[in-house]
Amino acid sequence: MAADHPLVRLETLALIGIGGFAGSNLRFFALGLISEIQAVLLVNILGSFALGFLVYEAQYSGLVGSKSRTVFTTGFLSSLTTYSTFAIQSALAADPLLLVAVVAGNYGLGFTAVLASRALARRLRDGSSPATGGETA
Repeated sequence: MAADHPLVRLETLALIGIGGFAGSNLRFFALGLISEIQAVLLVNILGSFALGFLVYEAQYSGLVGSKSRTVFTTGFLSSLTTYSTFAIQSALAADPLLLVAVVAGNYGLGFTAVLASRALARRLRDGSSPATGGETA
C-alpha cells in the first residue's frame, strides 16, 4: 500500500492512540506510587530523556523508523509527560521554595535528560554506521 493511502494513515493514528493510552496509564500508575510532585517530575524527566534520544538517534544513526518514532513521540511520550499538571503545580505552590523547586526541577532536569540522551545517541552512532540524510523528527 502507498504511504498516502487512507488505511496507512488510519493505522498510524491507531498506533498513536495505543501509545497514548499506554503513556497516560503509566503516568497514572506513577501518580499512585509516589507523591504527585515527584511523579510529575519523574515522568517529565524520563519523557525528556526518551524524546531527546529518539530525536538525536534519528539525526545520528536512523535505526528507529519514522513511523515508530511518530508512535513513540506523538503517542506514548506526549501522554506520559505532562506540562499541564506541572503548570498547575507551579501555580498552586504556596511556598516560594516549592515553586522554585518544581520549576527548576522540571526544566533543569528535563534539559539535562535531553543532553544525556544526546550523549547516548552519539555513543550508539559511534558503534554503528551513520545513516544518510538524518531525519530529526
